[in-house]
Amino acid sequence: MCGILGLLLANEDQFVNQLIFDGLTVLQHRGQDAAGIVTSERGRLHLRKDNGLVKDVFQTHHMIELRGNVGLGHVRYPTAGSSSCAEAQPLYSNYPYGICVAHNGNLTNTEELAVELRTKCQRHINTDSDSELLLNIFAEGMASPDNHDLDMTVKIFKAMEKVMSKCKGGYAGLYLINGIGLVGFRDPHGIRPIVFGSRPSKTRGAVSSVPATPAKMKNASGSLDYVMASESVAIDTLGFDLVRDIKPGEAIFIDFNGNCHTRQCHANASLAPCIFEYVYFARPDSIMDGVSVYESRLIMGEKLAHKIMKKHPDHDIDVVIPIPDTSRTSALQAAYILGRPFREGFIKNRYIARTFIMPGQETRKKSVRLKLNTIKSEFAGRNVLLVDDSVVRGTTAREIVDMAREAGARNVYFASAAPPIRFPNIYGIDIPTRNELVAFERDEKQIAEHIGCDWIEYQDTEDLEDAVRECCNPDFPVEQFDTSCFTGKYVTGETINDGYFKRIHDLRNDAAQEKRRSGVVVPQIDAPVAKGSDHGCESVHNDQRDSTSNAQTGCEAI
Repeated sequence: MCGILGLLLANEDQFVNQLIFDGLTVLQHRGQDAAGIVTSERGRLHLRKDNGLVKDVFQTHHMIELRGNVGLGHVRYPTAGSSSCAEAQPLYSNYPYGICVAHNGNLTNTEELAVELRTKCQRHINTDSDSELLLNIFAEGMASPDNHDLDMTVKIFKAMEKVMSKCKGGYAGLYLINGIGLVGFRDPHGIRPIVFGSRPSKTRGAVSSVPATPAKMKNASGSLDYVMASESVAIDTLGFDLVRDIKPGEAIFIDFNGNCHTRQCHANASLAPCIFEYVYFARPDSIMDGVSVYESRLIMGEKLAHKIMKKHPDHDIDVVIPIPDTSRTSALQAAYILGRPFREGFIKNRYIARTFIMPGQETRKKSVRLKLNTIKSEFAGRNVLLVDDSVVRGTTAREIVDMAREAGARNVYFASAAPPIRFPNIYGIDIPTRNELVAFERDEKQIAEHIGCDWIEYQDTEDLEDAVRECCNPDFPVEQFDTSCFTGKYVTGETINDGYFKRIHDLRNDAAQEKRRSGVVVPQIDAPVAKGSDHGCESVHNDQRDSTSNAQTGCEAI
């Protein structure tokens, strides 16, 4: 899971650095492992990336150096590759033109792609990141002799067709082609989200409003500023108008003259967005594929409450308490339907990262009590219904149930706004291996015993899908979702017994990730492993000039 952001301003004398910083801060919930920004200033690229939060990675002296009117930003949580700052994004290839990539999602055919790039294209793959594969496949398409004499716009879309045909999985991404433009794209199933927005340029052009579609921006000629991002909340915060989502299999190219070009780059594209975005990842004030995340979570709570009343008609629930923060919306509506008071029984320390996307089981377990504290008066002598958005490994749920009992709860019931998670996610969510999931080979009674509650109720998959569908724009319904972590059915065709699943278990389970954090090499892509520097940073630089002081205090010179 990652957050991506791309900006192009019509005025070359304006800088995107502060806008990208602000946008990444808004998208910080999508990843807290690393952050990066690259900008283009009249043909010169400036890059800063490192492990850490946005506010820590970018200091004033970095921001001063990130000049330019075009740029990409990225916040990362490592579901593929490692936590090395060498794999922080954006990533860069100097040939052709100088291309940078920011990518959210996960490719499922990385071994096949890596072999092809090394043997057929003679391209060196320097990291275990699938984003580097995505970068090199596009670069290879742009450099293809078959496309040499084509118009640049046609060449870009031809290269994007190659990316779409070769790359399997769930992905959304952005390419910055130095001196040429910005490209946004989405996988043929639209699994990972990306939205497109614009605003009238403040210093150029005479337009007073944003055209309704990208197609009407083809001859904007510098009158508009553009933004593409993982979530609409970033577009809202930066003062742009949301135009629409990028469609499955679509690429949008904005040239440096400010003209917008679109093309469908995959013949068999069909929308099947990841439903877990609506359950957990996205901010409630975001709109994805025309669906308000907030409104969908209200309906999730409503349907969950109806199931509880059906299964426990004589329930003795005294109070409904959410597990902050994501479940609050669903819990509020569930309390309303159940006719029971909604109370804030847990207070969250907002300076602790989201525990589900924290690396390592022990880290997650320890962080629960650092993150949450109880208001004992809301629990003492009461039968409490705890509502969470989902239950993944059960670590957080077990700690929270213990805290509720320690605070004096008579009985503790648990409800999940999502169905039981019994299968790995292979499209960019950190649910890599079945035996780490609390619902793996357990029924609801066994899960309740495992986490220590009196009973647990899960949302039905059909009700979850309906909760999102009921919020769709009638003119643009969503017919299918990726619900693979609940059902084991993968929209890209993988089956649970494929060798791929064993490989991701070996590479991405908690033990393997802990080895990587300890310095033990666990390569994801079948390639020679180069010895890096002793601080885990990339030892290969595109600019071989002496830049020691710059590397220590400023941005990387590309």
